[in-house]
Amino acid sequence: MRKKGSLLKELPILVVVALVVSLFIKTFLVQFFYIPSGSMENTLQIKDRVAVNKVPFISNTIKRGDVVVFRDPNNWLPEIIDYSTNKYVAKAKSALVTVGVLPNPAKQYLVKRVIGVGGDRVVCCTKDGKLSINGVEVTEPYIFAGNKPSEMNFDVTVPKGKLWVMGDHRGASADSRYHQEDINKGFVPESKVSGRVVGVIWPFKHITYVPRVDVLNK
Repeated sequence: MRKKGSLLKELPILVVVALVVSLFIKTFLVQFFYIPSGSMENTLQIKDRVAVNKVPFISNTIKRGDVVVFRDPNNWLPEIIDYSTNKYVAKAKSALVTVGVLPNPAKQYLVKRVIGVGGDRVVCCTKDGKLSINGVEVTEPYIFAGNKPSEMNFDVTVPKGKLWVMGDHRGASADSRYHQEDINKGFVPESKVSGRVVGVIWPFKHITYVPRVDVLNK
C-alpha cells in the first residue's frame, strides 16, 4: 500500500504533468471555444461549446466548407473590457486561459464558414439569388432558414493564403462581406486561423459532429 506521504510528494509532479499535457493538447491538437453570438445558427447555437481541431491549421489543410475559428483579422470585433476587480477571479480566469478552457481575451476570436479559398472567385448574386463559386451556382443547405445567401452583392477573387468567410446566419453575420474596406479587403489570412470546428461538446442536447460541407464539390 502506498504511504500517504508518498502521495503528497507525487501530487505536485502529477499537477505539473497534467498542465504540460493540457498545454500540449491546446497548442497542437484540440482547443475549446464558446460561441457568443448567433452568426452561425443553426449550425452552432449561442452558448455552445465547440471543439476545434488544430491539426488542419498546422498542416495547412483548411478547405472550402470548413467551419473555422480565427483571430480577429483587423478589428472586426469591439474591444473586450473586463470590469472584474476581484483579484482571485482574475487569477482563476488567467489559469483557465492558460490551460485552454477559456479563450485569451487579448486575442479575440470569430467563427465562420470558409466559402472561398485561394484562387476562388466568389460572386453574389446570380439571377436566381444564389452564390456562385468559380462560375458554378451553388445551393447552400446550411444557411439559416429564411435568409438569402446575401443581402449585398459582391464579386471577389480570393488571394493565395487568404480565405473568404461567411456566417451561416447570413442576416446576423458581420463577415467578410462587411469588411472589404479593411487592410485585408475582407479576406482572412490563413495565418490567423486557429483550426477547424469538429463538433459541439456542450450543452449535452447539442452534442454533434460538425462536418465540412463543400457545396462546389459534393
